[in-house]
Amino acid sequence: MEPVVLFEELECEHGKRIGVATLNSEKSLNALSLPMIQLLQPQLAQWAEDEHITCVMLQGAGEKAFCAGGDIVAMYKAMQAKPGVLVDEVADFFSQEYRLDYAIHTFPKPIVLWGHGIVMGGGMGLMNGASHRVVTERSLLAMPEVTIGLYPDVGATHFLNQMPEGCGLFLGLTGAHMNATDALYLKLADHFVASTSKADVLTGLQGVKWGDTAALNHQKVTDVLNDISQRDSNQRPAGQVEAHQPLIKKLTSGNDIVDVVAKITSDNSDDKWLARARQTLAAGCPMTAHIVWNQLQHGADLSLADCFRLELTLSVQCAMRGDFAEGIRALLIDKDKQPKWQHAAVADVSADDVDGFFTSPWEASQHPLANLGK
Repeated sequence: MEPVVLFEELECEHGKRIGVATLNSEKSLNALSLPMIQLLQPQLAQWAEDEHITCVMLQGAGEKAFCAGGDIVAMYKAMQAKPGVLVDEVADFFSQEYRLDYAIHTFPKPIVLWGHGIVMGGGMGLMNGASHRVVTERSLLAMPEVTIGLYPDVGATHFLNQMPEGCGLFLGLTGAHMNATDALYLKLADHFVASTSKADVLTGLQGVKWGDTAALNHQKVTDVLNDISQRDSNQRPAGQVEAHQPLIKKLTSGNDIVDVVAKITSDNSDDKWLARARQTLAAGCPMTAHIVWNQLQHGADLSLADCFRLELTLSVQCAMRGDFAEGIRALLIDKDKQPKWQHAAVADVSADDVDGFFTSPWEASQHPLANLGK
């Protein structure tokens, strides 16, 4: 049986090499599992220290997905075995996932992430930390946690706050799909490259005369990708988000989350993309809407490490007191797509209910990510 992450090193000039890591679980659309995380983390740490490795590339096996999310079925089983309590398996998965995401964000060398096909949830966490995020004509991005009673995590507290006004809140609430052009507009990607040009990217990187500083090598990677991106630009799909940004800004400019959700769900635009977003929100978890509203306000001034600390608190609370297990059951276990959320509507959620999700189950010094970034 092949390992869930494949590693290889490609030869460059002057003894330099490119490290390539491939998520290797095509059947699950390369869903990020704990064994994957436990292979990636030490290998990245090794490559960071290896003077012969000048650049790293992350990709997914197959043509369907880079990574369609986290392996939440394993967490569901742990939650079912111990309902309503802090489950070690859940806390451990999220802790290690967020440490990996943070390591990618702070990696000292260029990381090229090949964001081809589906990039959702946990895949977005890996992608957003990379220094050179590449999307193709078949990239499909989303943070669809509202459908499973979770919330946009893996650093979304940070990256949703970087988007044009209203877009982060709208996308977090609705799980709306984004294509390559949307990703570039929303600062979720840096380069568009046609999927057929992947070999050209690798050849270009192998031909680089690498320098002695990280800044110089980052620029050399940028130059390679810019040249191919310019050549392939006519294959970029038409964007969806930018054209709707004035309306998105209007729909998300409410005094509270109840007001915003009412505006979005009552919008009568016949645009298919907006209609799908409305429907997802209307059927989604009411508590998720409150978490998204509050996390974006809380997270606006937080450091990246503090965003991950907040998200770990939110994630374990979703598992203990929230609708996370029910959302997984309805979507992936029984597949009836009829989740029975704890609250019938967004307006039914009390402030006390929400506050509980933002209360850490650990003392500050005992938080599993207490030393992140320190």
